[in-house]
Order: sequence, then C-alpha cells, then structure tokens
Amino acid sequence: MAEQIINVDRMEQAVSLFGSFDENIKIIEKEYGVGVVSRGSELKVTGEPENVQKAVRAINGLLLLINKGEALSDQNVRYVLSLVNEDNEDKLEQMTGDCVCITAKGKPVKPKTLGQKRYVESIRKNTVTLGVGPAGTGKTYLAVAMAVKAFRAKEINRIILTRPAVEAGEKLGFLPGDLQQKVDPYLRPLYDALFDMLGSENFQKHQERGDIEVAPLAYMRGRTLDDSFIILDEAQNTTTEQMKMFLTRLGFNSKMVVTGDITQIDLPDGKRSGLKEAMRILKNIDDIGIAKFNEKDVVRHRLVQDIIKAYEKNEEERIRNERKG
Repeated sequence: MAEQIINVDRMEQAVSLFGSFDENIKIIEKEYGVGVVSRGSELKVTGEPENVQKAVRAINGLLLLINKGEALSDQNVRYVLSLVNEDNEDKLEQMTGDCVCITAKGKPVKPKTLGQKRYVESIRKNTVTLGVGPAGTGKTYLAVAMAVKAFRAKEINRIILTRPAVEAGEKLGFLPGDLQQKVDPYLRPLYDALFDMLGSENFQKHQERGDIEVAPLAYMRGRTLDDSFIILDEAQNTTTEQMKMFLTRLGFNSKMVVTGDITQIDLPDGKRSGLKEAMRILKNIDDIGIAKFNEKDVVRHRLVQDIIKAYEKNEEERIRNERKG
C-alpha cells in the first residue's frame, strides 16, 4: 500500500473538490480503488502505488479547475479522469478561462472539453466551420453562443439559423398547421439555445426586427447572406445539392457553421449525406475548418457517453460480421 499527501491552500478548495456528499471524491475512489481522507489542509490518498499516483494527478487537475473558477460537476470530474488515464491532463490548462458568451441569466458559456475548445477556436479563425460528432457534444449550443457574441459585438448584423426538415421516422404531413408551424418542431433546439442566450423577450424583439431568423433550409435558396452569422444544424440530413446550395449563400463579412452527426442520417435510402460529402470535398480548402467530436466531448448525462459507445461497438460488430459473411 502507498500513501501520498496533497496540501490544499484553502478550506473552500477542499469543499469544492469533495462536492456535496463527497460525490466528486467518491468518483475518484471508485475509479482508482483508493481511499481519500481530508485532515485539515491536507488530503491523504492511500492505495496501490500506480493508482495513488493517478488519483493524485486527477485531484491536482481538479484543483487547477477550481483555482480557475470552474464549478465541478459529474461531467468535468469524469472528463479529468479520462485525461489522466490517457496521460493528457497537462492539456487541462488549455480548457480554462475561455468564456464564449454570457447567457440571459448571467451564466458564462465555456468550452468544457478539448474537442469543444478546438471547435470554438475553429469558428473564431475560419469563415466556414464544420462541427461533426455525436449528440450532446454542444455543437449547436456553442455555435449559437459564438453567433450571439458576434451579434452583441456588432461584428455581424444578423443571425440566421436553419435546419433541413427531414423526418426522423415521422411525417410532416400529419402535423397540424401551415408550413412554418409544421417545421417549427424541427427548429426547436435552435429556439431553445437562443432563448437561453438572449431571454425570450429579447429574442422575440430581435426576431420581429429581422435581426434573427430561424427557418427551414428550403427558405435559403436564391439568397446571398452578407453581414450574417449562419448556422446549419442537423446537416447530416442535407443532400449533396442542398449542402452546395447552402454553402454558396455565403456573402461578405459572414461566418457559417455547419453542424451534424453522421451516425444519425435520416435521409431516404440511396440519398447521400451532404455533410459527409462536404467533409471529403472541402477538407483541404483554406479558411474552412473541420472540428470532429467524439464520445469524450459529450457534456450530457454520463449514460449518454456509454450509450454512444455501445452503439458504436454494435455497429463495428455488424460491419465485421457482414465482411465475414
């Protein structure tokens, strides 16, 4: 058995580190099979030598986040453990202190993983960014945050959010109302992100003025979009023709962000995904960035990561079996 002592500068650091009902420390103890005890300004970690070393590295990583003003959660505790297990915790410094924008309720929006950090930097640096990865990685939310930041800074005059109205096993025709009412359920995640950033009153005011537009992709045809921040969400459900049409709407002093998950394509059989094609065709073009996320970038409930991994494993097995057959 090995033992290591960590000195904690302030009592509030230890309180944040342990979390309510010691939930953060319990995650570390379970992950590495160690014991962690607090004695005044000291933390004592005991267990197998290699596991103690990893637990100490994880605790130091979490203390770094606390010192940078980050609130610990189940998600970022588990993320720090994953970085430690890959010997990448030195990259934690890159994640801290980068506030994208402030929500209507005064909450800072920050990248929570290295994948999110790279995505935000790609949007800053490039005119067009493709953000590709599984559900829950913050692709849409961070793109909307970047759009609101640019809008507030008067770098652009309009925010335009759009999605293809492709049914995930449902039929548009059965939904009540006119076309706008039929497609509104598809645009709901975009509205939710904007309400969060701007507040519903502010959002409605800007929408009435035409500063913010949330519309199905079909409404983009024939337009040139200058001085705008344009986000195409769920882009895996565009056809090649729709994607080309969208990308060629780009006007002067505008930015485009295209987001999607190529494992969730709802197009009819035989139709190629415009997002998959765009990733291949545009990969070497200057001023176009491609940011890829994986299950480690998921910032929803812990189980979402496990579900994504299980489906990926199942898909790999299916492909292997098909090749054998």
